[in-house]
Amino acid sequence: MNYIAFDLETTGTLAGIDRIVEIGAVRFVKGEPQDIFSTLVDPQIPIPEGASRVNGITDDMVTGKPKIDEFLESFTKFCGGDPLVAHNASFDFNFLLNDYKKYEELAPSGFVFDTLSLARRTVPGLSNYRLATVAGHLGCKFGILHRAFEDAELCGMVFAKLLQKANIETYIDRKVIEQLQGKSSLKFPYIQKSEEQLTLI
Repeated sequence: MNYIAFDLETTGTLAGIDRIVEIGAVRFVKGEPQDIFSTLVDPQIPIPEGASRVNGITDDMVTGKPKIDEFLESFTKFCGGDPLVAHNASFDFNFLLNDYKKYEELAPSGFVFDTLSLARRTVPGLSNYRLATVAGHLGCKFGILHRAFEDAELCGMVFAKLLQKANIETYIDRKVIEQLQGKSSLKFPYIQKSEEQLTLI
């Protein structure tokens, strides 16, 4: 059971207006974490104080780091065609989708599943469905959260536990998981580089 769990930290909540400041992704092989993709990102705008209070990322930390267009290709290569998993997946998906379209970069080709929707239907009755709450209920051990790599790894662990509860432990069946989460999975569109972009390569 192989998949990529990922998470973003951003300057705010509005894709297309706010920007990514960190991305973390963890490749899970047979339900266990293996490889890591993690980078801070220079958003080229000041990080609001409120965002810094949540994720601990400041302007000084991202100064001189890669800009978003400098890592999209390597992130796509890391993900390949594997299934993708995120908690409240539409949030992270829409931020990435906006940048993939803006810079006309090829995006990961795997379907994107949502542990938030899965948890609400698989473990009903929790006081809330924040990642930490769900992880604690499922017995996942974790430390610092609200940084992209740590959240991504925990999300991947939660996904594995949720599939175990549903007796899915060998391979990922998109239709079965969509039925469990109660909605269709997300998928990045195929984005073809323009002639101008190809000329610049």
